Amino acid sequence: MRVVRVWDLPTRVFHWLLLVAVVSLFVTGNVGGNWLVWHMRAGYAVGTLLLFRLAWGVVGGRWSRFASFVPTPARLLSHMRGAPHQVGHNPLGALSVLAMLLVLTAQVGSGLVADDEIAFTGPLYRFVSGETSGLATWYHTGIGKIALLVLVALHLLALVYHRVVKRQALVKAMITGDQAADPPLPLPSADTPATRLLALGLALASALLMVWVASLGMG
Repeated sequence: MRVVRVWDLPTRVFHWLLLVAVVSLFVTGNVGGNWLVWHMRAGYAVGTLLLFRLAWGVVGGRWSRFASFVPTPARLLSHMRGAPHQVGHNPLGALSVLAMLLVLTAQVGSGLVADDEIAFTGPLYRFVSGETSGLATWYHTGIGKIALLVLVALHLLALVYHRVVKRQALVKAMITGDQAADPPLPLPSADTPATRLLALGLALASALLMVWVASLGMG
């Protein structure tokens, strides 16, 4: 077997930064008190990363694009029947990734309009009704939090399964960017100085957009 570049550097950096930010969300949210300030900052970081990933899912490396891994019903059924899969997200893994991105988006969105009536008010709280904010707060601290915990647990279990049962080092691939494949090798992801510069520009634009959203709470 030979290796092929699957995960470009921007995708790998996004993945590990998202891990740090999500862990920070759980820790600061559970501690509460003055740590809610850092919880909010971690939420802004997750929001920035999600904006970047949305853009990178359109213009990023081949295997990071949504078009390359969003499964069709036919692909999903074929995978469930045991069809071989070489590199990138398999159809079930793709569903897991999409679910994680959607739940995180819902968490960030609900947090932006949440109000715990004690010490925390989201920057977009004043743009929604009290009822909407109450529902968002209820979701953010209840169903959304549980859903995210379940998805994280399933993600970790899937990593263990692939490592122990299928002998696939998925974590290593997200560090090095390369995966093993049988010839003929699939097309690699572009991972050049130019694509990395594009990713940096998108990341800065995403951060500026999130800073602007945060500033709306100061008006």
